[in-house]
Amino acid sequence: MAERGRGAAGGALPSSPGPVLAAKGALRAGAGEGGGGGRPGPGRARCDSAGVSNGDCSLGAPGGEARVGPALAAAPGPAACPLPRDSKPGGLPRRSSIIKDGTKQKRERKKTVSFSSMPTEKKISSASDCINAMVEGSELKKVRSNSRIYHRYFLLDADMQSLRWEPSKKDSEKAKIDIKSIKEVRTGKNTDIFRSNGVSDQISEDCAFSVIYGENYESLDLVANSADVANIWVTGLRYLISYGKHTLDMLESSQDNMRTSWVSQMFSEIDVDGLGHITLCSAVQCIRNLNPGLKTSKIELKFKELHKSRDKTGTDVTKEEFVEVFHELCTRPEIYFLLVQFSSNKEFLDTKDLMMFLEAEQGVAHINEEISLEIIHKYEPSKEGQEKGWLSIDGFTNYLMSPDCYIFDPEHKKVCQDMKQPLSHYFINSSHNTYLIEDQFRGPSDITGYIRALKMGCRSVELDVWDGPDNEPVIYTGHTMTSQIVFRSVIDIINKYAFFASEYPLILCLENHCSIKQQKVMVQHMKKILGDKLYTTSPNVEESYLPSPDVLKGKILVKAKKLSSSCSGVEGDVTDEDEGAEMSQRMGKENTEPANHLPAKRFQLCKELSELVSICKSVQFKEFQASFQAQKYWEVCSFNEVLASKYANENPGDFVNYNKRFLARVFPSPMRIDSSNMNPQDFWKCGCQIVAMNFQTPGLMMDLNVGWFRQNGNCGYVLRPAIMREEVSFFSANTKDSVPGVSPQLLHIKVISGQNFPKPKGSGAKGDVVDPYVYVEIHGIPADCAEQRTRTVHQNGDAPIFDESFEFQVNLPELAMVRFVVLDDDYIGDEFIGQYTIPFECLQTGYRHVQLQSLTGEVLAHASLFVHVAITNRRGGGKPHKRGLSVRKGKKSREYASLRTLWIKTVDEVFKNAQPPIRDATDLRENMQNAVVSFKELCGLSSVANLMQCMLAVSPRFLGPDNTPLVVLNLSEQYPTMELQGIVPEVLKKIVTTYDMRQKI
Repeated sequence: MAERGRGAAGGALPSSPGPVLAAKGALRAGAGEGGGGGRPGPGRARCDSAGVSNGDCSLGAPGGEARVGPALAAAPGPAACPLPRDSKPGGLPRRSSIIKDGTKQKRERKKTVSFSSMPTEKKISSASDCINAMVEGSELKKVRSNSRIYHRYFLLDADMQSLRWEPSKKDSEKAKIDIKSIKEVRTGKNTDIFRSNGVSDQISEDCAFSVIYGENYESLDLVANSADVANIWVTGLRYLISYGKHTLDMLESSQDNMRTSWVSQMFSEIDVDGLGHITLCSAVQCIRNLNPGLKTSKIELKFKELHKSRDKTGTDVTKEEFVEVFHELCTRPEIYFLLVQFSSNKEFLDTKDLMMFLEAEQGVAHINEEISLEIIHKYEPSKEGQEKGWLSIDGFTNYLMSPDCYIFDPEHKKVCQDMKQPLSHYFINSSHNTYLIEDQFRGPSDITGYIRALKMGCRSVELDVWDGPDNEPVIYTGHTMTSQIVFRSVIDIINKYAFFASEYPLILCLENHCSIKQQKVMVQHMKKILGDKLYTTSPNVEESYLPSPDVLKGKILVKAKKLSSSCSGVEGDVTDEDEGAEMSQRMGKENTEPANHLPAKRFQLCKELSELVSICKSVQFKEFQASFQAQKYWEVCSFNEVLASKYANENPGDFVNYNKRFLARVFPSPMRIDSSNMNPQDFWKCGCQIVAMNFQTPGLMMDLNVGWFRQNGNCGYVLRPAIMREEVSFFSANTKDSVPGVSPQLLHIKVISGQNFPKPKGSGAKGDVVDPYVYVEIHGIPADCAEQRTRTVHQNGDAPIFDESFEFQVNLPELAMVRFVVLDDDYIGDEFIGQYTIPFECLQTGYRHVQLQSLTGEVLAHASLFVHVAITNRRGGGKPHKRGLSVRKGKKSREYASLRTLWIKTVDEVFKNAQPPIRDATDLRENMQNAVVSFKELCGLSSVANLMQCMLAVSPRFLGPDNTPLVVLNLSEQYPTMELQGIVPEVLKKIVTTYDMRQKI
């Protein structure tokens, strides 16, 4: 997947998909008359259909100019809004239009929970705002049967007794519905009219709603131009049904009083002298303290606009002005509409409402009122709310923006995986040329490289050691112009920070180029400084796998060359592994053949240094079959990136099987002189444990590495998927389909809004203007790699509303990552704003905030994305619920390899009979893979060896008279360490039955 928005640090920027976008400063607006159904007369705004794009409502203003309201505040407050009072349509209203052929209409984007933005002068922050917007009126589409859709202008009578629409062939007194007759307001396309309409599939679920009224329960089926308009009408109508014409009085006198009282109290605390006004500076600072993400200039501008609209002189702020500006800037409408969905037509959530939200949306298990009260007491700012157990919009916003609602699952902030598996069963966070802080040809070497890597949880660091002056070995990249650091100082730093971020073993990849004399100095420093931390225990030849991370806690392993056991002298010669020499030889050459094809050099190795190497002996890789037969489990092979890629493409199955038992280290091609990074997932998918990264180089590849190792407590070890560990499983790293034996997951992501996006680094020429859009990327095996992007929100980096839904099928969830990238549209050069990368297994479902990070990995203050996440078919159960989204997906049929017909009779006849065996082979492999999973679940076996025994004993013909498996002897010969006891006849019979049933199916 291409890397975006990284400038020089991360490579070239690919062109963004989608149409060419207008230059900065261009305003989007509806043009002239299109749209239809407008209501003539002053004080009425109309939405032109020509100005509607992706669910947004653009208003045409006199003279063809666009009316665009101020950008929505950050902190609490995205855009959903009534139509401006002072906008006027031009010309006469268009007569009702009838859409009879839906295929000619532009298909609307299907959405889920939707909060699209509307440019406006006023923001929705309460039910009163919704009702006022209804009095102003909106253009809605009236849906009838037989594919008929009429454009009508709907409004609420000023006395709030009737809902009217115009123009209409009916008498004006008949083109209305009494509020008292309304039985229900139903969201979505949930009536017979919607279901029978021929263009229903072109209507967005979130823009549709129905008013059920009258004694016969008739339905008025409507479609808004955006989901926010629909939310306004649904919210307002539900309040009117509950409270009638006294709705506004009730809201102002009671429910909204809690919030207003709290804000008024804050004002009074500043106005200590009781003057009734405070300075502009004090008012701005107070609001900013409550919402640190808000810019001071934005708050000041809002007060000045308010004063200007009232022809007020002076800058002091009254209580009423303070309350009004606070409501407008500190209310995020997408959160407000979410609150009223669960609040039973109140301006707050009580404990039962909050319980329903936590259980239905956030997936909180074992919820009760005590938990709800704890959340209210923790996040509700008003004392009244805390005492009554009410969570206001401000408290709800505080909760949703708190760490409790971050997207990262807190369970993975600590070690939560099985750490008792062999070392080869884990991905290991690894650094390449750790001593470098810039490029690997001329860059400086510094001990800060080791400090930074170890603090980030790195568990494998590299030491490239050469002879230095005064008999002191030094570390640098040989054959280059990089600077040098003393070996002893590096060992000191490693000793100090080795277990700073993780208690699990640290691997020192020692690339030794020293003379015998300085090798002995290396040994002295390592023994003296590292002492008992060095793991020098000889491997047990009777074992088949490496020790576990749990057994090796607090130990430092040395990966290096080791003399053979037959060497009796104090020194001997071994093959050299010189990555730097390879780079020197390749400089300026186009030939990129792997270094493994170069003639191997030899050098003298001191026996004392050799003895520090125990279970990480460096050996040269030859080929897979030779390794399967002769390689010892404590021997480690290093692969040049080019060679590893070759094996990953040509022998993906063998590579995976090889890494089930042996450690494999992959290092970047020495041709990466700029220290750019390879894609680690190209090798993780093959099971390679140690994929060495240039930690000093930011960009997409390093984002993937950092994001991946966030899981499991950032301890530097991540357990590989079971299908990549178990001996009896088959997995091809290049699969482009579902993985046999693994249940695919459907990931639904709704990108709702953004908050406080900074302008891109180095973009001073364009001022504070930001035109953001978001990429959602899936990284994993080839079958899972995908990406989707939202539309661009122009000139709004403070609180853009994206309102986009995406669905991804993830075939191997245990190896997948989700990456959110925010970019600035139409920016030449560095358009990167922020990103966040998270393993699929660490996603929390529900409404979540994503904390964005900078190019170099620092958290961007107050910058976040607001998203909704749902996962269906998730292993281990759980509620796959997602509001407004159909999560059904057809079962994927099995795909078979096929032979192309050449229409040459003699040739086609020869190969005609090959088709059935190909299908049978595919069925056999996938059925066996599925059977393996079922056997393991059925028997409850933890041992792969026992599982193999069961597989070989699935047929009665393999059982002797006493029900003893006849294959035991053969298994014992092939797997001498296998435990072959404990398989009782009853279990075997169950296995046989299950297997036979699968074959019949």
